[in-house]
Amino acid sequence: MDTPVLILDNGAYTIKAGVAGSDVEPRFFPNAVARSRTDRRIFVSDEIDTAKDLSGIAYRRAFERGMLVAWDAEKPVWDRIFSPAGLDINPPDTSLLVTEPYFNLPNIAETYDQMVFEEWEFASYYRCTPASLVPYGGMFSDETDVPPECMVVVDVGYSYSHIVPIRGGEIVWEHVKRIDVGGKLLTNHLKHLISFRQWNMLDQTYVVNAVREACGYVSMDWRGDIEQCKRNPRSNSVVQEYVLPDFSAKSRSRTGYIRSGPNAQPPPQSEETRKKDEEEQVLFMGNERFAGPELLFNPSDIGINQTGLPETIAYVISQMSQELQGMFWANIGIVGGLGNIEALGERLSVDLLRPQLTHRERDLRTLCPTDYDIGIYEVFEPASAPYQAAVALTSHDGYLPTYPVTRSEYLEHGSSICRRKFGGPAYNIEPPGFNRDAEPVDEDEQELRYALGLDSIRGKGSKKRTNDEEVTSGNWGGRRRRAQEGGLLSGRP
Repeated sequence: MDTPVLILDNGAYTIKAGVAGSDVEPRFFPNAVARSRTDRRIFVSDEIDTAKDLSGIAYRRAFERGMLVAWDAEKPVWDRIFSPAGLDINPPDTSLLVTEPYFNLPNIAETYDQMVFEEWEFASYYRCTPASLVPYGGMFSDETDVPPECMVVVDVGYSYSHIVPIRGGEIVWEHVKRIDVGGKLLTNHLKHLISFRQWNMLDQTYVVNAVREACGYVSMDWRGDIEQCKRNPRSNSVVQEYVLPDFSAKSRSRTGYIRSGPNAQPPPQSEETRKKDEEEQVLFMGNERFAGPELLFNPSDIGINQTGLPETIAYVISQMSQELQGMFWANIGIVGGLGNIEALGERLSVDLLRPQLTHRERDLRTLCPTDYDIGIYEVFEPASAPYQAAVALTSHDGYLPTYPVTRSEYLEHGSSICRRKFGGPAYNIEPPGFNRDAEPVDEDEQELRYALGLDSIRGKGSKKRTNDEEVTSGNWGGRRRRAQEGGLLSGRP
């Protein structure tokens, strides 16, 4: 009997989970533990949907700044997924494929290994980033059903947005770039806009996130839309009236609905509903609809000293070999939870072709050279694109014998075999300003290097034992070099 493969696209906001071969579409589980302020009940993952009063919910998430740092919050969520109420999984008889954050720290990666093999005792397990799965999916497929040799994956997620170049199925880690704008920032930004201008909703994260998802879009003409909102704020092609939920037993919606304006879905009117409409709390969504998504293109609007998506994509591709840049421009794919924002791909394509004033030559140039064609690829559900690619990967007969690490291998070699087999972003063993042979480093720098996983010796008074062998992890995964008595030995173990 073949070992079933459980796929966990472990996002910071939602987990996309399913069993390969059985679940064509993933099930979405909120990656959070919530506590009701009214009755003090604890809700784990999808149990949050059963909460009666969503306005009094306090969340605790396992991810902080894009890294999984709180396993005491993550473990109950995974237990819920594995339980009969979730996917009904028996870990010892199952192989696990789980995604990890980009630039995952080695100490955090080792915790993944320990929890998977020592806490749940999975039969085998494979860990990778979401973008590394995309080449196995059908996002870039054509009539030949062969993925392109070069592509750029734009992963717009909950914590951050990443621009990931892929060549020959492998991530080019030295050119991966991160923009500090994600779904969490957009929701918090909208909370402050609404609270300053209309209703105090600083504690209504769940509702504001639903408002952002229902009303948000990317503006194709920022100045034009701003002027349109000013002309007639209550009746035009931009402004929407969003009715907030009252969390009563007769409430029409748990998160509210759009009563008028574009994409309105008003309920059937009756005498009773007309009277109730007069008592409803309404948000007038004008420029708030596109002010948040605009941060993906202009992070400097709120003081983030970074370039937006178009400029970052152009910079990443410019770092590639001249002969390959055309293929990268022709294959740009959008994945992640923010990828379903209206007009995101269209705006990205326009900005890449829009003439812009350069700082050096003081002339107009497009971000994409005129010699190349731009190809923007989007899917119907960008959040589930890595899951769909993982299903395609695990369907091959060579997956189980090749990709995962078995529990017996882990018990014999420890996390070192996971680092060697799973790979990761390569980092310099000797970063600039650090030379083991030149002069000793102070304790603070040594402690920092230990925390980042660049060295295996802890600072703050710890002493090096000359007879012991150091293991220095030169990257987050793939390569290890051994340093003995202060000297580095080349090659792999």
